[in-house]
Amino acid sequence: MHKATIRIMRPMQTLFAAAWLALLAVESASAEEPVVTGLWQQVDAATGKTEGWFLFVERDGLFEGRIAKMFMEPGDDPNPRCDRCEGDQKKAPFLGLAIINGMRRHGLEYEDGTILDPRDGTRYRALMHLSPDGQTLVVRGYLGIALLGRDQTWVRLPDSAYAELDPSVNPLAPRGSRPAASKRSQTRSPALR
Repeated sequence: MHKATIRIMRPMQTLFAAAWLALLAVESASAEEPVVTGLWQQVDAATGKTEGWFLFVERDGLFEGRIAKMFMEPGDDPNPRCDRCEGDQKKAPFLGLAIINGMRRHGLEYEDGTILDPRDGTRYRALMHLSPDGQTLVVRGYLGIALLGRDQTWVRLPDSAYAELDPSVNPLAPRGSRPAASKRSQTRSPALR
């Protein structure tokens, strides 16, 4: 090769190597970012009472959250159903009901999804923000624009909490497990207030 060609190629090789290393660093950083999948607890900010647990899963690149455990108040219907929901969720039991759907992940932000209030069947647009440590999730349901909405802060539960779930909603339950009606606990309002 000619010396002038070699002098031009060395900086290009260095530039290519630097770009490749930068790309690897970005991929490595995004691979280490936490993801919303797992079990989450919603606590009423005013009373401090746990209102519900939610299980997030990823399906075809979209994230959904289902009611995984509910905490019933005395006098509440022990087996509430989504009487006012539409489509395939009409009359579906609250336990296992997908209330958050279609969330697209952009790093720690989740967008373009919806959240369902099973008490009245209303579906709101939704956004979520996951904390950098993956332990706190801010869920925002809104009408029209995000400014016209309400936030809830949910806390990630440890893996040991899966043992408290009804087998019908527990992804870790052995196959063939039947729902244990006596272990089901429910709440009057697991959706955004």
